[in-house]
Amino acid sequence: MPPIQTGALSEVARLFFKLGLIAFGGPAAHTAMMREEVVRRRKWTTDDEFMDLVGATAIIPGPNSTELAIHLSNQRAGWRGLLIGGALFIIPAALAVLAIAWGYKRWGETPELLWMLYGIKPVAIGIVAFAVLGLLRSAIKGPATGVVGVGVAVLFFFGVNELLLLVAGGLLIVIIRRQIFGGGRFTTGLIVVPPFAAPIVGSFQMAVSTASEYSALTLFLTFLKIGAILYGSGYVLFAYLNVDFVERLRWTSEQELLDAVAIGQITPGPVFTTATFIGYLEGSWYGALLATVAIFLPSFLFVALLGKILPIVQRTPWARAALDGVNAASFGLMAAVSVRLADSAVVDPFTGVMAGGTFLIVWKTSVNLAWIVLGGALLGVAYKNII
Repeated sequence: MPPIQTGALSEVARLFFKLGLIAFGGPAAHTAMMREEVVRRRKWTTDDEFMDLVGATAIIPGPNSTELAIHLSNQRAGWRGLLIGGALFIIPAALAVLAIAWGYKRWGETPELLWMLYGIKPVAIGIVAFAVLGLLRSAIKGPATGVVGVGVAVLFFFGVNELLLLVAGGLLIVIIRRQIFGGGRFTTGLIVVPPFAAPIVGSFQMAVSTASEYSALTLFLTFLKIGAILYGSGYVLFAYLNVDFVERLRWTSEQELLDAVAIGQITPGPVFTTATFIGYLEGSWYGALLATVAIFLPSFLFVALLGKILPIVQRTPWARAALDGVNAASFGLMAAVSVRLADSAVVDPFTGVMAGGTFLIVWKTSVNLAWIVLGGALLGVAYKNII
């Protein structure tokens, strides 16, 4: 890790607080915005190093874009950056969700943000498209990784599990390079899931398995368990929340859960702030705080561990090969998710023009992303009021 520079902590705080305010669009858009800010604008890291972080965070549990923010903050400003950058990326989203949860519980309906989202979504697609193109050279380092990237993108659309695709991509490149160069041993330790996770998760499950009435401890332990073991997208989060809060504890109705997930997706920052909404419904402000801290706490711990292991992985030939394979698979997933997001975001000629215009603005100018996102929201509202 390079030496920490004077003022790095304040830089990290300002950047990730800003991203926490404007990072709409889910993990792919978050990753694209971070790449634009830390690689292209600020040059804190290179595209190769950034892609290594994307691949590495993809194979640990928890919200990948949040873990990427935590790791970038750690690289720039040490352990203080890890805590402050990660927290400031999460807090704006959590506060937004908390405000909506208060209104939801008071008036019983979800606030209408559709016009703003109509304009924000194509802007996010334009930012993601530029990032995907920019990461192509770093992620695809030859025919083999190219095959992995394309194969993962195709298999993703057939519903193959994301973690399985990442692991398979890493193993395939290890095998190919071992055949080409000969000798060597396979390296373990790339999948950075701490060995103590399983017994801890088992203890959590025992502690909360028989609960039927609301308990702050049960709320905290349940979200801590989810944050420690969840891989995948917001749809996977929905499944975990349904099993724990609807079917087992019976604290939350299916409609409330659907509303919670929807609100987590339409607010900026991590989708995992869905926990804030459920925590507020069950335990008011204190419950929201407990749920938010619990679901994100494992990510800080896993990234701190990853920061120690990743430099070793990068220096070890076969682990390096595996990480290259995971990077290519991550690139394929990011491209596939971008296509899926574009299908729901670019719904008419106007949003198509907005997505293309955003791509050109990011490519040709240095306009702050906050202004681009705000402009998209205002254009969406204006257009919907005109038509």
